[in-house]
Amino acid sequence: MSVTIKSPREIELMRESCRLLSEVFSQLEKMIEPGITTKDIDVEGDKLIRSYGCIPNFLHYNGYPASICTSVNEEVVHGIPSKKRKLVEGDIISLDCGLIYHGYHSDMARTFGVGQVAPDVQKLMDVTKQSFFEGIKMARAGNYLYDISNAIDDYVTPFGYGIVRDLVGHGIGTSLHEDPQIPNFRQKKHGIRLEPGMTLAIEPMIAMGGYEVCWLDDDWTVVTEDGSPAAHYENTILITDGDPEILTLKKD
Repeated sequence: MSVTIKSPREIELMRESCRLLSEVFSQLEKMIEPGITTKDIDVEGDKLIRSYGCIPNFLHYNGYPASICTSVNEEVVHGIPSKKRKLVEGDIISLDCGLIYHGYHSDMARTFGVGQVAPDVQKLMDVTKQSFFEGIKMARAGNYLYDISNAIDDYVTPFGYGIVRDLVGHGIGTSLHEDPQIPNFRQKKHGIRLEPGMTLAIEPMIAMGGYEVCWLDDDWTVVTEDGSPAAHYENTILITDGDPEILTLKKD
């Protein structure tokens, strides 16, 4: 395993890549309403990314055909945008995307409600988001990588939700996916020791039912096996000498 430590110059490029991505998400969030198609979101997201002089890093990645992953309800990740998929009141949609700025990648995901969502679905979204923040309490230099995994599991499991195991977080930098892989569920080993300059994409994916998932015939869309709704919350973070810096969290 080779985990890259970013130089001060690289960190500045990562910061800007992530700042621009957070701006893209701010604009996409405004689009989420009944009647819009997932293709509409993808087209606008691609346009926004390119308007900043950046490249959408998901487009054609291992053959993925779009710039924005749009995953609705029981779709966990990697949903493919479609003109035929219209959002309706009560849906939830997870947007996952990234961009390349001067050779450096950013990656983030959010789950949004479409209009009013059921209280139990809103709770799932809230717990998924909070699990990220519980996890990164452990994202400090000197701690172990899987301290993050264990903290996410410790927070989520009492709610009775399924923590998706087939998909994990990852390192990020000059490649979208770098070492290390970062599970969101409890691990028996420690993993590597965290060091300042590491940049990581932490991304809990939580299902209301079981953790088991399967892939649709398009070979991309991952859905819960039991058809229960799933939520996804991701940020790119930087390990520092103190608290972690959340690079993709928009600063008001």
